[in-house]
Parts: sequence; C-alpha cells; structure tokens
Amino acid sequence: MATRQDSDAVPLPSRARRRMRVAFALLGAGLALHVAHALLGFGGPVVGGLIDDVDYDLMLVGSAAACLTRAAVVARERRAWAILGGGLLVWAAGDVSWTFLYSGLEDPPYPALSDAAWLLFYPAAYVALWMLVKERLPRFHRSPWLDGAIGALAVASLGSAIIMPTLTKSLGGASVAAIATNLAYPVLDLVLIGFVIIAFSLNAWRPDRVWMLLGAGLVCSGIADSLYVVELAAGTYTEGGLLDSLWPAATILVALAAWQPSGRSTRIQSDGKRLVALPTAFALVAIGIVTYDHFTRVTNVSLLLASGALLVVILRLRLTVGEHRGMLERSQRDALTDSLTGLGNRRRLMDDLNEAVDYGEARTLVVFDLDGFKTYNDAFGHPAGDALLERLGQNLAEALGEDGAAYRMGGDEFCALIEAPATRASWLVETAALALSERGPGFEVGNSHGAVSVPQEAGTVSAALQLADRRLYRQKSSRQGSPRAQTRDVLLRVVEERQPDMRYHLREVATLAVAVGKRLGLAIEELDEVARAAELHDIGKMAIPDAILGKPASLSDGEMSFIRRHTVIGEGILSAAPALVPVARLVRSSHERYDGSGYPDGLKGESIPLGSRIVFACDAFDAITSNRPYSERRSWEEALAELERCVGTQFDPIVVDALGEVLRERAAGGPAARDDAEATADLPFSLPESLRRA
Repeated sequence: MATRQDSDAVPLPSRARRRMRVAFALLGAGLALHVAHALLGFGGPVVGGLIDDVDYDLMLVGSAAACLTRAAVVARERRAWAILGGGLLVWAAGDVSWTFLYSGLEDPPYPALSDAAWLLFYPAAYVALWMLVKERLPRFHRSPWLDGAIGALAVASLGSAIIMPTLTKSLGGASVAAIATNLAYPVLDLVLIGFVIIAFSLNAWRPDRVWMLLGAGLVCSGIADSLYVVELAAGTYTEGGLLDSLWPAATILVALAAWQPSGRSTRIQSDGKRLVALPTAFALVAIGIVTYDHFTRVTNVSLLLASGALLVVILRLRLTVGEHRGMLERSQRDALTDSLTGLGNRRRLMDDLNEAVDYGEARTLVVFDLDGFKTYNDAFGHPAGDALLERLGQNLAEALGEDGAAYRMGGDEFCALIEAPATRASWLVETAALALSERGPGFEVGNSHGAVSVPQEAGTVSAALQLADRRLYRQKSSRQGSPRAQTRDVLLRVVEERQPDMRYHLREVATLAVAVGKRLGLAIEELDEVARAAELHDIGKMAIPDAILGKPASLSDGEMSFIRRHTVIGEGILSAAPALVPVARLVRSSHERYDGSGYPDGLKGESIPLGSRIVFACDAFDAITSNRPYSERRSWEEALAELERCVGTQFDPIVVDALGEVLRERAAGGPAARDDAEATADLPFSLPESLRRA
C-alpha cells in the first residue's frame, strides 16, 4: 500500500487558463527556435546573438514567472512552487549577468558572479522538493524512504564513476577555484536527481505527471551540466550549440510540472513486483560498481556511494523482516480477536475449547445472547449499539477476571470459558450474566444464557456448543415474564379456545421451523422470532368465519379473497404489541410464494424474509400430513416429495433441502429427533406422540 494523488485540476478561470496555454506555447516556440538555430546556424551574427542571448534568457525568465504565477494564484503547495520559482529566477539572473558581464571575455573568472546565482538554485530546489514531498505524503514511511535512498546512492555512484574521472583528468591544470566550481554542478545535480528518485519511491515508483515532469527537467539539467563541464575541460564546448538548448528545456519542463493537476494524498494498491524490482536493480548497480573497482579503479567518492547503497540495502532487509514479523503477529492477533470489543472471537474460542477437550481439562462453557439489543440498536442507532457492545464486552472480561476468558461470537452473542470449581463456576456464570446487562432511560438490555460442563456433559466441542445453545434458547423462550411471552400466551389461549385442534398444528409447525432454522444457521434471536411466527402465523384466521375455514368443498373467488386477508389481519394483531413487531413482519409474508405468485404482496425469491419461507414450507408439510376437511393425511415421505415437486415455484429450494434433512434424521432418531425433544420444552403445548412421529 502506498500513497498516490487523485487528479484535481488547478482551479483557474477559463481566461487565466487560456493565458497560461499561450505562455507555454510561446516558451515552446522559443525553445524550438533555439534548437533550430543550434542545428542549422541560420541568421548570422546579429540574429544568432539575439537567439543565443535574448531568446535563451527570456525562456529562463518565462519559466520562473510561470512557477511564481502558479504560486500566486493557487493556494495548494504555494510555498513550494514559490521557492522553486524563486530558484529559477535566480538561475535566470545568473544567465543574464553572464550575458552582460562575461560572455565576451576570453578567460572569465572562477567562480564568477553568475556561478553564485546558478549554485543558489540548488538549495532552493532541495527545499521545494522536500516541501512537495511533505505536502503530498504527510505520513512518514520508512520503507519507501530507504528504497529511494538505495536508488539515489546507486545512481550517484554510477554518475560519479562515469563523470568524475574524465573531469579530474581534464581539469588537472586548472586552479583549485575552477576545479571546485566546475565539480560542484554535477555533484549537486546528482544529489538533486537522487532526491527525485526518493520522491519516485515514495510514490510507489508510479509518479504522477508533476513528478514525471520535475524529474525529466532536473535530469535534463544534470546531463547538460555534466556535458558542459566535460566539453569545457576538453576544449570542445561551443556557445550556442545544441547543448545550450538543454538548460531552457529543463526549466520549461519544471514550469510545466507546476501547472499539472494537483492531487490529494490517498492510498492506492502498489504493484509488489515493482516495489521489489527497482530497489533490487539499484542494489545490483551498486554491486556492479564495487565489483568493477577490483579490475579498474573508480573514484573513492563512487566507491563510498556504492558501499552506502549496499549498507542501506542491509538496513532495508532488516526493516522488511521486522515489518513482516509485525504483519504476521497482527494478522494472528486479528484472526483471533474481535475488532470491536478486543475479546477473543469464535476462532479463538474454538481453539481454546478444543485444547480443553483434547487435554481433558474441566471447563464451563457459557453462551450468552443479549435480550433487547435489537430494540436498543433500532432506537439509538448502530454507533450507540457498537459502543454498548464494547462496554458489555469489557464488563464481561472484568467479571471473569483470571478465572476465565471472554469471547464475542458475533452480533450480540458472547461466550465465556470458565476454569474454576463447580461451585465458583456457578457464581461466575451469574456474575457474568449481570455484567452483560445495562439499563437506562427508555431501554433495558439483559441476556439469556446456557452453560455446559466440559467434558462431563459434552465430550466434543460441537456437542458442548449445541447443548449450551439449546439451554440458552430454552431459557430465552421460557421466560413467561417477558412482554413477548405474555402476549404470545394470550393469543395462543384465544386460538385454543376457538379451535382446540389448532394447537397441535401450531406446535408441529413451530417445532419443525426451529429445527430447519438451526439447520440454516439462524441466530438465537432469529430462531425465537421464527418460532413465534410459526406459532402465530394463523392468528389472523380468527377473523374468518368457521363456515369458510371448515368448508369441505372448493372455495369461491370471494371466499378465497377473504382467506387471503388473514396474513394482513395477523400482522395488524401482532403489531399492537411492540415486542412482536418482528414476528408480525414474518407472519405477513408467511404465504408468499417463491415465484412471486403468493399473497399479500407478491414478493419473490429472497425478497421474502427467510423466516417466512421456513414457516411457509413447514406449514405446508404439516397440512399435508394432517387430516383436513378437504383432504386425508399422507405420509411424511409423500409430503416431502410434494414439497420437492414445488421447489422453485412455491418453496425455497434451500429451505426444502434443510427440511428434508431434518425429517430424515428425525425418522432415523438422529440429532434432529433430539433437537425436537429440546424444542418441545420451549413451546406452550405438549405435542402428542402421534404427531411427533412424522
């Protein structure tokens, strides 16, 4: 991951943009004229002198003015471009002073006043580049800085190896001042180019147009300085030649960079191969220079720079190892930690529980599910809900102390693994339950829980979790004092008084729905809602006359329309109790068909709530296997075959598949049959043995 800029055009009025286009067009025309004159030599001494001096100086001044104008009209990165524009202006002043003071001299002084101006450009450029890097990359990242340092040192070493021997030989008879002045330019250029390489590294070796143009301009200037010093020392330099065109070309490129889209710092995915390949290539350059030195001596400066690059490679390798170790530790910690509460997550619980089972260590597993959390979340919003979960998680960890570990399984479900004698474990369970409770103005959040002793009551991890889950669900469902339970009991009593036989149908549908919901991985609270919806899905039929409900013949269109109102009526009845509003939504959709031909809303496919799809399939199965006025009961195999025939039209395929698995296990006396026995205790009526056998 590395930083990159989004493209945002420099905000200018259209008139100002047109003026800048004209300005750069004039600069380009001036450069083209200078190159053409250098190649063709037209115009004679007068015109040639104007091109070599006036046109040349105007291009430098114009480039500086472009950078300063950019700093004046655009606030972003203003100081950096103002300093760089000032550096270009000093550079231009050096050329103007050379034109008027030294160009006609056979032996100009070293260093001249012009040299002082030209050399002042470098500190201005260093400061400006540093400010651009800081503006675009506010965060410090050690890795790209070291990668850039490797590249900068390697390039500087290579440049020194190529340029310095020639310069040293050529300037052998010159004065110390002349040698120092002429060597200063390539050395400072190498530092500047090294800075650009570092900037490229900080941009993940994918620089934007600003850095591409800046880099091109500064490299162009460095090449021109090096060639100039070599040619001057060798006596082959010709004023007004093609070499002179490189300097104004460099300043124009820098000015163009100032007017490129300016970006905001963001994070982008970096190409991992690129990040490794380029520093590796620079490291190989350094190795090559050190190796070459054994056969042909290079300068000490070049050798020191190459050695420095290799030293940085070692530092980079050490940093990489440390980063990878840290990433591995973070990934391991994140894989086992809940990001919201900082508690262990499901994976951590499974690891700890497996370890306890494998070594036969006595533990008490407790599964908690919050009561009232959905209401709190809906009333106060998800951020407040997350804050509540975080507080409760910390409360749970503090309540357990050193006697146990706390976990968050996801959603509003927590777990505890207690290592304590049975008597203390029982006390800790109650303490933990209190820790997972909070009340305030307009809300009350409590919990239901199920505990199991490992390995005494369950010898495997899956058995322990299933048993704790069943006990939790039984506690949640059997709380008669809760508003949902009280309202449900009243409504079921009304149904029982009007249609005594209906209680068996509701019981069986609820039992099947719970088993199917577990098979499909529904959470505890979702299972509770599905069970209540299954119990109360026909509550709206209380408003339908018995003559229609018990009619042995086919119903008329009017009677069928009347029947189809019962889900909406049921929703209205249940919605009167706030605790049953989620159940009311499931009841409304409990007769929607998978292909969209159901009622009352014509919902289709997964737009139908999963709980409603489960209730619909279980209701149909029970209807087929029960005696009705209009049909005789059939076996569970025949009923399942009928549901499978209608998969995709009436029923959800995954629901029917899960129902089939439950029925086959139930018939074989497998886990589904044992789940039925647990679920039976959660429902308000006793299930006759004849109906329990599908």
